[in-house]
Amino acid sequence: MINSPSSTASQLRQQSEVEAGALPPLLVQAQQLAASVQIGEHGRRRAGLGDDFWQYRPMQQGDSRRMIDYRRSARGDQQFVRERELQIAQSVHLWVDQGASMRFASSDQLPQKIQRARLLGLSLSILMLRAGERVGLTGGTLPPRPGNLQILHLAEALSQDQAADYAPPEDRAMSPHAKAVFISDFLGPSEPVEQALSKAAQRGVHGVLFQVLDPSEELFPFAGRTRFESVSKALVHETLKASDLRERYLQKLAERRETLQKLCRASGWVMGQHRSDQSPLSALMWLFQAMSGHST
Repeated sequence: MINSPSSTASQLRQQSEVEAGALPPLLVQAQQLAASVQIGEHGRRRAGLGDDFWQYRPMQQGDSRRMIDYRRSARGDQQFVRERELQIAQSVHLWVDQGASMRFASSDQLPQKIQRARLLGLSLSILMLRAGERVGLTGGTLPPRPGNLQILHLAEALSQDQAADYAPPEDRAMSPHAKAVFISDFLGPSEPVEQALSKAAQRGVHGVLFQVLDPSEELFPFAGRTRFESVSKALVHETLKASDLRERYLQKLAERRETLQKLCRASGWVMGQHRSDQSPLSALMWLFQAMSGHST
């Protein structure tokens, strides 16, 4: 029996749908989001040992005469050397807050903070792996490695919840002079964040602190009688006039962000912010540019 082109196409489509259905939803979403970003020129380019031409520069004391490009030098009176692009993969360490406070959404129409954080973390990992980097998790349970198989391992590891309201940043097993990205709401104690960034700076690790909040956590739209409780229900506060708390809350939030900004400046890191009702694509593009060294 010979299948017609239309039946063959239908079978292939059904097979692809079955295979896609077996993948974790997080992985499918992350692959779709990452596919929307044009990587372009990666920020790792610098002089070194490699195969690809990078730039010409005037000859300097200490340069070998074998480095001289005589065709370029023949255009003038100065001798030029030909530099090649460094092709050493960078290690990238990822930490996504899996604490209970991240499992919050103020509306059924919004994703939980953890869902958005995981999506951004995995999508960024896919982009960095495509750019030739090695990506893994902090803590040593999943060391930085290249390749598509690492994406599956990351998706599995990022799908595990923690019971505590606030999970401190994992700062163990970060490679010297690597890059790192921490994604959290950063609403818990700031001391563990300070410790993690200090330890990273001591090892020459630079990276991005990325805060993800629900819009209600930024705007505090509450009024009248309101009961506030943590996701784990370990913390509860009830008030008759929630609007009276708004100014103090917003001041505390601003102070927390200023503290985080100071920690980043002292450690050579960059801080970014994202709200769960905003586009994940714009957040991913900012993250990738920041990790590639192009963020201002």
